Amino acid sequence: MGREFDMLADKVLYRALTSAQKCEITEHFIYKTLSTSTRDLNNKEILQRISTDELRHHDFWKQFTGHAERPDRLKVWIYCLVAKLLGLTFAVKLMEKGEGQARINYQNIAVSIPAAMDIAEEEDKHEAELIGMIDEERLNYIGSVVLGLNDALIELSGALAGFTLALQNSRLVAMVGLITGIAAAFSMGGTGYLAAKSEGGSRAPLRSALYTGVTYLVTVLLLTFPYMILTNVLGALALMICIAVIIIVVFNFYTSVARDLPFWSRFSEMALLSLGIAAVSFGIGFVVRKLLGVEL
Repeated sequence: MGREFDMLADKVLYRALTSAQKCEITEHFIYKTLSTSTRDLNNKEILQRISTDELRHHDFWKQFTGHAERPDRLKVWIYCLVAKLLGLTFAVKLMEKGEGQARINYQNIAVSIPAAMDIAEEEDKHEAELIGMIDEERLNYIGSVVLGLNDALIELSGALAGFTLALQNSRLVAMVGLITGIAAAFSMGGTGYLAAKSEGGSRAPLRSALYTGVTYLVTVLLLTFPYMILTNVLGALALMICIAVIIIVVFNFYTSVARDLPFWSRFSEMALLSLGIAAVSFGIGFVVRKLLGVEL
């Protein structure tokens, strides 16, 4: 062993070192695996370089612990799966955010081993490099996704709430909601196409239309689903609102990680708009039903 740990304080330090060592070797394998799966040569080169740095960090701690650590294979598998499903940017930034605790660990280690802060600084450099290196199509078109998602959540959740009280029949609400939503999805796709074409930027108009329209359509199907499976129209309304909130949480968590945006402010804004309009529409459905004297 490169150093004797024969005091209680050193045992605490030893545990901190082995923890840092395991983190480094695990991230080495994550970056190495990600580098083999990406086709972008620039991304591949930087990921390989960072993978090498992580291995060097592991070997640095090895001279103090006297042994090599094994990677957390489950963590490697999870992050590689996340990268495949949600994109390289999201997976890497999610992992880098988890290094906040590792930096605290380095600060504690630096009391006995000052070189730990040099490694912490390298970790900060990694994050800066990663932010600037990755260029993914899904992030270039995130504006189109936001357009489709926002409109679907706000418009359709409000419409379904109004239809719920006006029609008071789950199947009728599902039918009207689907007709309205599918027509709106095509309309939003056309809007996305014209918007991208008029901007004249790097976004392809047809792809913008697809991202906007498909996002809107998927949201329509998710929001109308409760009315297809439940006969109690108020129960379907409650489930629809829950699904809307879950969609808002998932989407804002994704964008907050991938684009370094604040989560709570964006979540609150979107949730208040969607649920507020749904509440108003519910009241409008009641008023219209009474004014027209419709009984179903």
